[in-house]
Order: sequence, then C-alpha cells, then structure tokens
Amino acid sequence: MKNNPLIKVTLIFRLGITALLCLSVVACGKNNQAVLAHKTLLYCSEGSPETFNPQLVTSGTTIDAVSQQLYNRLVKINPETGLVVSDLARKVIVSKDAMRYRFYLRKDVEFHSTKYFTPTRPLTSEDILFTFSRILHLDHEYNMVGGGLYPFFNGMGFDTLIEQIIVVDDLTIEFRLSEPQASFLANMATDFAVILSAEYAEQLITTDQKELIDQLPIGTGPFKFNEYKRDHYIRYNAHKNYWDGQPKLEQVIYDITPNNSNRVAKLLTKECDVLGYPSSADVEFLKQKKDIDIVESVSMNVSYWAFNTNVPPFDNANVRKALSYVVDRQAIIDAVYFNHAEPASTLVPPSSWAYSEENTDVEMSLEKARALLIQEGFAEGFEMDIWAMPVQRVYNPNATKMAEILQQNLAQVGVKANIVSYDWGTFRKKLAKGEHDSVLIGWLADNSDPDNFYRPLLSCAAAFSGSNRSAWCNDDYDKSILNALTTPDPEIRKEYYKQAEKLIYEYSPLVPIAHALRYQVHRNYVEDVEFNPYGGIGFFQAYKGQN
Repeated sequence: MKNNPLIKVTLIFRLGITALLCLSVVACGKNNQAVLAHKTLLYCSEGSPETFNPQLVTSGTTIDAVSQQLYNRLVKINPETGLVVSDLARKVIVSKDAMRYRFYLRKDVEFHSTKYFTPTRPLTSEDILFTFSRILHLDHEYNMVGGGLYPFFNGMGFDTLIEQIIVVDDLTIEFRLSEPQASFLANMATDFAVILSAEYAEQLITTDQKELIDQLPIGTGPFKFNEYKRDHYIRYNAHKNYWDGQPKLEQVIYDITPNNSNRVAKLLTKECDVLGYPSSADVEFLKQKKDIDIVESVSMNVSYWAFNTNVPPFDNANVRKALSYVVDRQAIIDAVYFNHAEPASTLVPPSSWAYSEENTDVEMSLEKARALLIQEGFAEGFEMDIWAMPVQRVYNPNATKMAEILQQNLAQVGVKANIVSYDWGTFRKKLAKGEHDSVLIGWLADNSDPDNFYRPLLSCAAAFSGSNRSAWCNDDYDKSILNALTTPDPEIRKEYYKQAEKLIYEYSPLVPIAHALRYQVHRNYVEDVEFNPYGGIGFFQAYKGQN
C-alpha cells in the first residue's frame, strides 16, 4: 500500500421482554410498559455481530445488525431502482475524466450522543477524511486497531485507486482517483462504507481506548447503541436528532437466536416481531398463518463451493474441475431451498445485466469426475473436509444439508468428505486463516454493479484481504475484471465479464451452486421495514400498527 498524500485546504441475556423494556423506563408501570412495547421492535437475528464497525468484515450477520441502524454513507443505493442516490452527501460532482469526485455534505448532521460520548460539533469533512484515511494508510494511528484488515476495501483495491482525499472546506471533500473506475460510486454506497466520528476517535486516543471505536460505536444513523450481550441481545435506542427525521420506533432489540426453529417459535409467540432468514421449509409453513406477512424479493446473491487453492490437492485445477462435476444443483435446490432458488452456473444471477448464457454449460457427471481424478493420479480417491457455515443466510439456508448431498456424491467417485463446522465466530476466524480444504458459503451483493461479485470473490487483491475464500490469484482474470472497470459502456464491460466467467469455469476455484430468493417474515402489525435486495435490513421507517 503506498503512502498517499492527504491535503487539507482550509455504534438477551435471556431476560424477559418486559424486563428489557423496563430498563429504559424510570417506573415500569403498566401504561409505560404498554407504550414502550408498542414503540419497540424485536428482531430475531441468527447470530452475533463480530464487531460494530462493518468496515472490518464482510459478514452479512454483522451488516444486518449494524450498518443501516447506526450509520450513514456518503451515498447509498436506492433499493427500488438500484441507483446510487444521496445520503450524507447532498450532491456529488464528477469530473469529465471521472478521476475526481467532489462530495458536498449536508449541514447540521448530528452524531449520536450516548453515555460514553457527547459530540460538540456536527458532521464535517474531517470525519470523512478520518474514516477513509484509517482504511487506506498503514501509518494511520487507527489503521491497525481492530486487526488492520478492511476486506471489502482491500479486495476492491481502494488503496491504489484513491490517490488523494482533499478537504476543500468543512462541508466539501474531494476524492481523486489514480484511474477512472465505473463502480467507484456504487462501492462508496455499500454498507461497508460507513462514516465514523473523528472527534470520538480523538477522545479515545486521549483515554488510550482506541479499540472502543469498533466496540462502542458512534455514527449518524437513525438508532444509537445502548447495550449488547454477546449471543443474547443488542439494544438500540432512537436517535431523536437524526438528520432525516425522527425514527418512529423508540427501541430496536436484536434477539440473537441461532437455532432456526427457536426463531420461528418466537415469531409465533410474539417474542419477535420480525424474523430474518427463514428456511424455505419455514416459509411454506408460515404462509399458512393469517397473522404473519411474508415479503419475497429477487436478490442479487450466489451460494458457492470454494476450494482452498493453497492446499493440495486443491492447488490442481483438474482436481477442482473433477469435484465440480459432482454438484447436483437440482437435488440441492429441492432439498435445501425447497425450490425457492434457481441453479447457478455463473457468479452473477440472471437478473444482472452482466449475465450471459454463453457461460451456463455446467453439468453433473460422476463419470467425468472419476475420469479426471484417475488422470491426475487419484484413482483411489482421497480424503477432504467440507466446511459448512453454522448460520442461515439468504444464499444458503442449510449449508450442512448441502454438504451432506455433496458428501454422498463424492463417495461415489472415491472421495471421503468430512463435514466440519464451528460456532459462527470461530468459523469465520479459522476461515480467514485459510484452515479449510473447501467451504460452502456465498455472497449477497451490496449494489447492482457486477464488479461487486467479481472482485471481492476472486481477485488477487481479495485473496490477500480475505474475502476470496479460494485464495486463487490469476493475472488473466484480474486483467479482465479491471478492464471492465475502465469503460462506462455496459456492452464492452459485459464482454470482459464473459472472459472472467470462462476463466472461472476453466480453473474452477469455486463452483456456483444457486441464486436464492430472499424472504423476510414479520407479524402483520409491523409496517415499513426496509428490505433491501442488495443486503441489509433497515428499521428507520418501521413502526407497529394495531396488534
């Protein structure tokens, strides 16, 4: 990473619900309890966040818990159109050569005031400068805080793309790029590109507590951090001075319940108002309940089987190709998704403008798998691990069941597969260290640009930053996806992505399996939960009607 010049011109424990609600009421009388309960939304979450700073991870569990509740970005994605629109920046001016992006900030945007921080000023350009300097520069005093890894940004090559960040004045800041890049604004609109408080960071330096910036968060979002008990609950309070208007809810409580059956039970007994990531089987069951509403969305996602190309025999492309032939997509869609998905032959789903049917010739063939393994000297087969993530995500509602189907097919070609899993935190840590042979995981795109699939999942930069679970690095692949970014013409870009898909098919660092429909389930008295097809969930406009 080069040292770019910076120029300055002028964030339950199984308490009962009532007990949780009473924590913020002086006297828990019946009237107070009733009012607060009506203004409190309980969300059944599948896991604990790894951090309260989404810049540090690519986990959807963390994104759902943190990004849209606590923070804003300079720009954001309109969930209905997929277009980039204003957020903290009221206006963006792009130079003719697409090398300079000037962001004009909104006035009087207030940061959260909490028991651990009271801001003395509104948002300024200094906060934008601090946020991205931390990510981009190794010598920044906050760069290594939280581990020093910023997987999304590193995978997208932000360190070499952004040459300068210029503070023009308190409400104007300019990003200067090393080259034009068609996806820059879309990437700035993702749930990773949240804005932090420079003033809070300075306070933590004076108390020698810099690590708290990612544990006790401060943002500008519609809700502010109140309390967290790992693996039990998170409680947020309304940010009543939110720049875009006061939230309709007083509290949002995340009830962390990893077991899917328990989450469904809580929804049915009104211990939760909203359920994230129901299994496909549960969707069919819940459709029969008159007091339950189900929202279905076409989602930009893919589930895949990635091979660790740093570990033999998965460093052999023909072995990987052989294993790709054992994937019975239709059996997986029947058993895992209950037909609420479509087979995936490419990284991007058919709803993407970059999708091409030219790269869809995939098949299941145990004969071809066996022949390739014999050719590569594995006539007697070998033993391997399949890591199955322990949480449900929209792209993979049951990784263990998927692994069992693969395990059965692998046995038919002489490969003994062991299914491995851990708790979610341990799983991700070990995965990041590359301790896996192979892993069943997936990706939910953060915006509509195909670059959001191709670079984070398979680029050389992403192999080093961690989001590339194959650790595969191919110069021709990188050249194709980078060429796609240098032209604004979608048809030319599409041709480069076709080349990238051919290389994925040829070298098989991963095997696309399915593109799933996304579901969000809530009690019928819950209104206006923002259900974003590009990931994340928002409660700013949400409220509870007649119960």
